[in-house]
Amino acid sequence: METGTPSRTALRVAIRRAAHQLVDHPPILNDPIAVRLIGPGYERDLERASHTVARDFRCFMATRSRYAEDHLAQAVAAGMRQYVILGAGLDTFAYRNPFPQIRVFEVDFPATQQWKRALLAQASIPLPHHLTFVPLDFEHQTLAAGLRNAGFDASSPAFFSWLGVVPYLTLEAFRATLADLASLPAGTGVTFDYAFPPDTLTPAKREIFDRLAARVAAAGEPFQLFFTPAQVEAELRSAGFHRIEQADHETLNHLYFQNRADGLKLSPARIAMLATAWI
Repeated sequence: METGTPSRTALRVAIRRAAHQLVDHPPILNDPIAVRLIGPGYERDLERASHTVARDFRCFMATRSRYAEDHLAQAVAAGMRQYVILGAGLDTFAYRNPFPQIRVFEVDFPATQQWKRALLAQASIPLPHHLTFVPLDFEHQTLAAGLRNAGFDASSPAFFSWLGVVPYLTLEAFRATLADLASLPAGTGVTFDYAFPPDTLTPAKREIFDRLAARVAAAGEPFQLFFTPAQVEAELRSAGFHRIEQADHETLNHLYFQNRADGLKLSPARIAMLATAWI
């Protein structure tokens, strides 16, 4: 991502989530804000994202948000009062938040946040009082310092979603963020997605990965960090996380895509997974 410019991949993700609202019924993630937020001018992009061949990507984008928000709901039921969205992009949770008791912190590059706020204003979507924007460059600033400056309570646990970010980081930045999270009180949790090392993929899966990698590289945001499930487990335990679960396409299909009339489900492409871990 170029310094001073908003994230192009954030827009592509938002378009896919919006397309999911339009063509997949019922949606896995009920998001009445998605289409309004991206605004006019993307009709052709929405049409492409709505096509049958694109449904795996749009469904995964929606499903990973649903998965993170389901874990958040469990945390809120247990008393959690802080939710941090790392690399928020055009995430819409804060504008459809069903939990008035929690504070939401959106963390992202300053340019991406300025762009998002302009889109929100254009769509007449008000900023909720429980929302705080935290401008941060993950590669050059610590998460702990950025959150502290934004009024985050480091003496209380929090839940973090970290979606669509890890593959773009360096290993050092990934570990530094895990360390910041692990320094918080017991009960703190995080959900994130990660990509498999390309050399571990079958030829068919490698072809899917290479097409996606080429697109994000062309947008100036290349993939650079990959893990196997065993490596993710080791990284999390080394950082101090104790309760860890990982979800592949089969787990997600079992959770969210059973008994659908349209037969919608995630394909076995299996080039990425979701992980949730708790301190």
